[in-house]
Amino acid sequence: MSRNAELLAAVETYFEAIYFCDVEKLDTVFHDTSSLFDADEGKIFTDPIASFRQDVATRPSPASAGQTRQEEIIMIDWLSEDAATVKIRLLAHKNVFVDHLCFVRGENGWEIVSKVWHLESVRP
Repeated sequence: MSRNAELLAAVETYFEAIYFCDVEKLDTVFHDTSSLFDADEGKIFTDPIASFRQDVATRPSPASAGQTRQEEIIMIDWLSEDAATVKIRLLAHKNVFVDHLCFVRGENGWEIVSKVWHLESVRP
């Protein structure tokens, strides 16, 4: 499998983890020391992966609500053969998020080492 195909497979794992609220999939795609970041009202919010994992584990999944999957890869920016940022957009319940997922390829394949996310809009 090519490096591009491997990265796209990791992005698909991320999409599935969010859609199904599947923390086992989250564990395979996030590095265990990664963190998530957002800026809101001039303040930076940081969430370690363990906290995000717990949040995902306790929320109802879009799949359980019968929501149609809506996600897209907006761009891939290759830093090197083993590092890339993937900009994605997805719908989770009424929230449309845009994420920058920073991936690094190591001994466990492609893993997200950081995520910067933004709530783009809320649908009625």
